[in-house]
Amino acid sequence: MDKLDEICRILRDMPGVLIRGLDIDHTLLQEIRLRPFRPLMIKYGGREYFVSEKKRLTENIREAYVVNENDIKNTFLALSGFSTYAFEEEMRRGYITIAGGHRVGIAGKTVTADSKIKSMKYVSFINIRAAGERRGCADDVMPYLFSGDRMMHTLIISPPGAGKTTLLRDIVRQVSDGCGVRRGKNVGVVDERSEIAACYHGIPQNDVGMRTDVIDGCPKAEGMMMLVRSMSPEVIAVDEIGTKEDMEAVFYAASCGCAVIATLHGDGIEDIKDSTHMTGIFGRYVILKQDRYGKRKISVHDGKGMRINDRD
Repeated sequence: MDKLDEICRILRDMPGVLIRGLDIDHTLLQEIRLRPFRPLMIKYGGREYFVSEKKRLTENIREAYVVNENDIKNTFLALSGFSTYAFEEEMRRGYITIAGGHRVGIAGKTVTADSKIKSMKYVSFINIRAAGERRGCADDVMPYLFSGDRMMHTLIISPPGAGKTTLLRDIVRQVSDGCGVRRGKNVGVVDERSEIAACYHGIPQNDVGMRTDVIDGCPKAEGMMMLVRSMSPEVIAVDEIGTKEDMEAVFYAASCGCAVIATLHGDGIEDIKDSTHMTGIFGRYVILKQDRYGKRKISVHDGKGMRINDRD
């Protein structure tokens, strides 16, 4: 079953018909967004398009299919297996992972108790994020992440949507399986939002390597400490750090002899210079950007911020 078939199993009514009918390269599909009384939109090949009733991509909003309440209601019912109670925990987190590793974000009216989200009463917005494995996308980066056989503590920095999680996933796979003359290493992944390994019923849907263990849906700081205590990893990978607690866990893992690979939202090294709890540990910074045409550009810097890979 390919990416589009997996997604269309839960995408109902006219949006499902239109998306399934698109003549596109399914591997370039990134997001599908449903909003009430708004155009059906997708992100494809790094660009945003409307979907027309003629089953075509368009940049003309007048041609776009307008999503209605039933489209959203029936898609959500299919997503939750017609049992919202069984998915209460996922709903509290704001997303559900489906077969194939695709993550479906939901938003709407929440129900709170004691200042905490208990459930979601009305789901009015759906964002289907297609799982995007790109095997080999880290090939050009890998030689710069090691000193001999030792993996350097590495921080990947990029704006949202530029592909940092995809790059992290391929680095994890290559470190786990072994790359070039380097042996494979035991890797522990803390996958708080189920985006790296994209576990479904506890089983990774993405290839994260033969020596990789995953803690899914666990807070980052807690998960890093659990992995160190229980799985003896040589490398720990985690997505989107930022809090003081995250960095305390990073320092803990490093003090136990683990190399850490992490990602962070930002535009460059300058974004962390004023953050004292972000400095002093990483020996490599990978800066990932994307131009208006979706072309990715990568620069690798040492711990002092000096670029060490070839210029674009």
